Amino acid sequence: MSQWRSKAEWLDAYLAQLETQRKLSPHTLDAYGRDLRELLALSGETAWPKLGHQEVRRHTSKLHASGLDPRSIARKLSSWRGFFDWLGGETTLDANPVDGIRAPKRSKSLPRALSVDDAVRLVAPAPHHEGKAEPDELCSRAMFELLYSSGLRVSELTSLDTHYCKSGDGVAASLGWIDLASFEVIVTGKGSKMRKVPIGKAALVALSAWLAVRPPARDGSAALFLSSRGTRISPRVLQLRLKAHALATGIPANVHPHVLRHSFASHVLQSSGDLRAVQEMLGHSSITSTQVYTALDFQHLSRVYDQAHPRAKLK
Repeated sequence: MSQWRSKAEWLDAYLAQLETQRKLSPHTLDAYGRDLRELLALSGETAWPKLGHQEVRRHTSKLHASGLDPRSIARKLSSWRGFFDWLGGETTLDANPVDGIRAPKRSKSLPRALSVDDAVRLVAPAPHHEGKAEPDELCSRAMFELLYSSGLRVSELTSLDTHYCKSGDGVAASLGWIDLASFEVIVTGKGSKMRKVPIGKAALVALSAWLAVRPPARDGSAALFLSSRGTRISPRVLQLRLKAHALATGIPANVHPHVLRHSFASHVLQSSGDLRAVQEMLGHSSITSTQVYTALDFQHLSRVYDQAHPRAKLK
């Protein structure tokens, strides 16, 4: 392969390889592209083989000084490291200039979870709306109930179909669907791993109410949740609907879909203590990702102890 490509052309070739060989999703490719274009801008006129370890370290320090959080810096370093690993196999590169550079340490923040009372109040239907809700409201109610009932990621929920669809005639196979007869939802999570998660009774009722009024999708698809325009609902529309509903309900928190996922995990763990089951339902490949909820569970137990034990606090 020619070594006389411009710096931008090398980036384009790498992104094309990620798309065709690693089959990364468009969303992931966009993220890689942003990180690599930022490296292109930071490195200026310096050719890729001439970019040194100290320059990358200096770029990293600038990002940290600008206020970028350590998690984002770590993601950028990972993107850059992958690019130079690939470039080393395509052209002459003495060493990967990103090797050995670590992002600043980040404080371990716990995921936010609602209290049980707030979570139930958020997803429960308003009493005066029983039987009188508009289709959009029934759709939103079903989405909120399912998020809390099954702990789905927002991308998993918005990808759901009403039933399994086989691939063919230009239509992709379903990434996820509901099986009301088995009280389950089947989803495709990270790493293209499929899993089944139970659906609670309240979510089943909400889903049935929505399906009873769900109009045909504008594009003829089997998308489970539809926007007001009859198209598959987007993560952004879901986020806006949930935030507006939380404000209208008076929930004292910045509520987004992942808060309901955290609440699901925390509340199931509080009740069952079964970390492995929570890991499986969340679709975590490593138990380490799930163990963060044990800290939330301990916080809950600490509050109960402080409130209930007569010797918890000094008089």
